[in-house]
Amino acid sequence: MDELIAKLAEVGRRAVELGLVVASGGNLSARLPGAREFVVTAAGTWLDRLRPEDFVRMTLDGETVAGAAWPSSEWKLHQRTYRVREDVNAIVHVHPQHAVLVDALGHPIRLFTLDHATYVRSVGRVPFHPNGSDDLADAAARQARTHNCVLLAHHGCSALGADVDMAFRRALNLEEAAVATYRALTLGDTTTAFPAEAWGSVHEVG
Repeated sequence: MDELIAKLAEVGRRAVELGLVVASGGNLSARLPGAREFVVTAAGTWLDRLRPEDFVRMTLDGETVAGAAWPSSEWKLHQRTYRVREDVNAIVHVHPQHAVLVDALGHPIRLFTLDHATYVRSVGRVPFHPNGSDDLADAAARQARTHNCVLLAHHGCSALGADVDMAFRRALNLEEAAVATYRALTLGDTTTAFPAEAWGSVHEVG
């Protein structure tokens, strides 16, 4: 567990450094190997200042086992996704500016590069729901059944992975795709994307 927490703390630092989240926004989690439990950042934590005591250990039934007194208000967002995706062992929930903006303007995030197609592959979306709500957690879990990146309207995104590195890689690639989409839109382009005929050569990764 210590290694997982250290990895999440490093991802939190990088996420803030790269502008994917500010202040105490966003939250991170990882499933504990061999257990129906996960660790999630505590309420009010800043992702670039995470320490071991800033995490809460919880069961997939939503019970607190150990750690800080209060989990992130978004703990259900993580819990519900783990319950429907046994292959997912880490979730990075951040607030990427371009991804949220492009979606708010009514445009889909387009995938342009091989990395976008490989790591993001597809983007799920849920309409706005209050943060921490059952509606948000359940809607995101439904999208997570078929997507590894889920956009939360006017809020942020959840990126899923078989490990912490993959979840973060997907978050990075989703925002990069959103930046490319934004730039294409400023040039008046609304159609360019990764070539459809090349999708057959793209292989799904963890």
